[in-house]
Amino acid sequence: MTSTVAAGQVAHLGPRYKWIALTNTTLGVLIVTINMSILLIALPDIFRGIALDPLRPENISYLLWLIMGYLVVTAVLVVTFGRVGDMFGRTRMYTLGFAVFTVFSILLAVTWLQGDAGAIWLIVMRVLQGIGGALLLANSTAILTDAFPASQRGLALGINSIAAIAGSFLGLIIGGVLAPLAWHLVFVVSVPFGVFGTIWAWAKLEETSERHAGRIDWWGNVTFAVGLVAVLMGITYGIQPYGGHVMGWTSPTVLVCLIGGVVVLGIFVAIERRIPHPMFHLSLFSIRAFTAGNVANLLSALGRGGLQFILIIWLQGIWLPRHGYDYESTPLWAGIYMVPLTIGFLVAGPLSGVLSDRHGARWYAGGGMLIAAISFLLMGFLPVDFSYPLFAVLLAVNGLAMGLFSSPNRAAIMNSVPARQRGAAAGMTATFQNGATVLSIGIFFSMLILGLASTLPAALYGGLTGQGVPGDVAGRIAELPPVSTLFAALLGYNPIETLLGPDVLAQVGPQQAAFLTGRSFFPELISGPFADGLFLALGFAAVCCLVAAVASLFDGGKPSVTDAEAPGEALGEAPDFAAASSAGGRPVAVAGRILGPGEGPVAAVLTLVDARGHEADRAATDHAGHFALSADGRPGDYLVIASPRDHGSAAPAVTRVSVNGSPVHIDVVLGERTAVR
Repeated sequence: MTSTVAAGQVAHLGPRYKWIALTNTTLGVLIVTINMSILLIALPDIFRGIALDPLRPENISYLLWLIMGYLVVTAVLVVTFGRVGDMFGRTRMYTLGFAVFTVFSILLAVTWLQGDAGAIWLIVMRVLQGIGGALLLANSTAILTDAFPASQRGLALGINSIAAIAGSFLGLIIGGVLAPLAWHLVFVVSVPFGVFGTIWAWAKLEETSERHAGRIDWWGNVTFAVGLVAVLMGITYGIQPYGGHVMGWTSPTVLVCLIGGVVVLGIFVAIERRIPHPMFHLSLFSIRAFTAGNVANLLSALGRGGLQFILIIWLQGIWLPRHGYDYESTPLWAGIYMVPLTIGFLVAGPLSGVLSDRHGARWYAGGGMLIAAISFLLMGFLPVDFSYPLFAVLLAVNGLAMGLFSSPNRAAIMNSVPARQRGAAAGMTATFQNGATVLSIGIFFSMLILGLASTLPAALYGGLTGQGVPGDVAGRIAELPPVSTLFAALLGYNPIETLLGPDVLAQVGPQQAAFLTGRSFFPELISGPFADGLFLALGFAAVCCLVAAVASLFDGGKPSVTDAEAPGEALGEAPDFAAASSAGGRPVAVAGRILGPGEGPVAAVLTLVDARGHEADRAATDHAGHFALSADGRPGDYLVIASPRDHGSAAPAVTRVSVNGSPVHIDVVLGERTAVR
């Protein structure tokens, strides 16, 4: 059963505990991310199951919210749930997330409603399922960071983060396999894993972090949720047609959502800068590695997030039908043909985690993003009717590149933050990633629609009239919003039969009708227009990855600060430290500040002790709590012993550091002195 273990005492749980934490949190992250994408391939079967046509204009909103509602709610809530985990126990919140996720997976699986009611039920249950997913995502990274020492954190976070990325692609395959059998199975598949994970987390996971009392930032939570939901809603509705426009970016509703959302988020920032217990620790952005890592993470998610949709449209709507696959089978085969991407993730993620633990994060993360950018550019130059072996190689290279980036990036971010704020930091990182994924869907869809809008009407009109369709009918179809064609390709539908109707098909004759509704006409018709938008979208992804590569160079090197021994707590790299310039004229090895239980500066004496127990240096803090210690240029593992001058409420602290040649910047928070009776 879940219990509390004092901070810094994880080793007392035995060497197996960290692997228990890794396997359980990896399972949790895996089922959350599988459910982010499992509907993409299964949507045609789901809409048939609830007797609803997803391509009717009035049903497009249902389609979009089934895809994006889950992503939106996880993006909005992960920061709040990370903060709640810091306050009330990360393991407790994580276990609750497993239970919530499982309950709403069951309610999704037993859907009995049809039509509009069925779609609304699925959307609401998906949103509530996303609440459980947010609890899991917000606390899993912090639990892992608590359980593993800094020297193994890259490996652990690498396995966990690659499971997250691979899960989004495994969901495509699982959805493609299960949905044709019975669409309810798409939701049933999560239930046994959810039940097992809930029981296992409750029985085996321990609270390895101290709980930090604080108040819930209600105003911050409300303004953040309202602002982010408004922006994401604006993006969602912006890709739908409005009036005579192919997209809705000029719609008053969209403009109000986007502008109003940004204003409310600005109010949120102002609130967070002024309250004592914020949900969003803006002070963490003063840590260079944290800021750079999150910028790189956001940009990589922008590039990667829309890739799924491009690949599904490309394979399911164009390439597979042109190569003889029936539309009913394209969802499954689209997932299978994307397996090289998942293999690349699975190979590179753990390996890059191990290597970054030894050599530092920046070159692996930066190199991964550079390779990803090249792979996106090369994909952009492929013909729409590509040779699959070359396409598979580029998919595998892209997967390897993303795996090479993800593990070091996540480890660098989590190694840079205070142990007491890991839950909030993990939530902030997940918010950037999930929010960027939703944003990327809007950006990629907009680029594809722009490409289709410029050439698709003429291609549709010419192709239809060339097969004997009357000009007025062809003209009406050519004037339809391109988003309908895009969604048809995404769902693996051939919309020509629906658009023409039985009367027109009877009029053109059986031979032409069979050709129009067959496997080749529609895919060949949209291949040219699709290629125009495809090049724009892949070019945007490449630019995002290039900028992420540059940002990754500031991620941080080899982890230099290990977990603090209780009762002190290392707080990572100091953003500004004037005293770090010298230590009695000798080169600085360790520098930072000493803070009391209330996080104010404390006067203390610092002693630096090497691995043999010899004193390397001794210094006192200045009036602001700053200190600087020298190791005379000798690298190695050291202990920093902080002894407060005032023997009042603050207790001494011992912090382990690893000196590698450049100054190690840490802050140490002293624990409260415990009275002995």
